[in-house]
Amino acid sequence: MAIAASPTVVLDCPDARALAAFYGDVLDWKLTVEDGWVDIRPEDGSTCISFQQVDDYRAPEWPGQTVPQQMHFDLVVPDLDVAEAAVLERGATKAEVQPGISFRVFLDPAGHPFCLCAE
Repeated sequence: MAIAASPTVVLDCPDARALAAFYGDVLDWKLTVEDGWVDIRPEDGSTCISFQQVDDYRAPEWPGQTVPQQMHFDLVVPDLDVAEAAVLERGATKAEVQPGISFRVFLDPAGHPFCLCAE
């Protein structure tokens, strides 16, 4: 028997609204703000990603681990080239190190690594 249900991933960041807007746009999910806490959800509300503003936020380093990444998203896409152009247009940065061929590593506007992965 489960002890808990409906887990939510929470990302620390310097600007919760801005980072939620970035991922909300990439995933086409709706953004909601309540007392400085920002969530994004798909239309069916089946899952949630939350964003927490941290005043002394330090971006993770990738691929270095001086400030570990601790977590990252793997986002499955039908076309890597099209998805790359779309996330770059929205403020992501392509990581200098690209360790694979079936995925590409990017940094979101707050510096968190995330991957676009081929279907």
